[in-house]
Amino acid sequence: MYDLIVFLVLLALGYGVGQYAEKRHYRSIIERESRLNRLPAIAVRSPPVQPYYDQALVSGNVVVSVDYFKRFLAALRNLFGGRVISYESLLDRARREALLRMKEQAEAIGAAMVFNVKYETASISKGARQTIGSVEVLAYGTALIDSRGQ
Repeated sequence: MYDLIVFLVLLALGYGVGQYAEKRHYRSIIERESRLNRLPAIAVRSPPVQPYYDQALVSGNVVVSVDYFKRFLAALRNLFGGRVISYESLLDRARREALLRMKEQAEAIGAAMVFNVKYETASISKGARQTIGSVEVLAYGTALIDSRGQ
């Protein structure tokens, strides 16, 4: 009985804290996306403009952890099959955050745009029974920096 109470308390706590942290993170992402929206980041391989631009590699990296409630929901979903919606928001937040960090680095060096944007994703910190504990996303690309002003 004691174990069930502890489990339910942890589940409720994981849900509450996880929802609060996720909503706060999404608010931060949306605010920064609106600020950095003027800096294009595209996936084309070759730059659309070449003259007068220097190039630099820029990247953004993030590690986001799964809360206890999402881990519980994912374990239930593994029993029945189907989409693991609880992990979809985790990956969405991680990808958007990594892209924003890459754009912030590009903005800091005076880039006009970033092209050839790529993502690398890895699950890390696997716990018992190989469940995902955290996900890492790396966004990288080539920044074009206007060299005429130098």
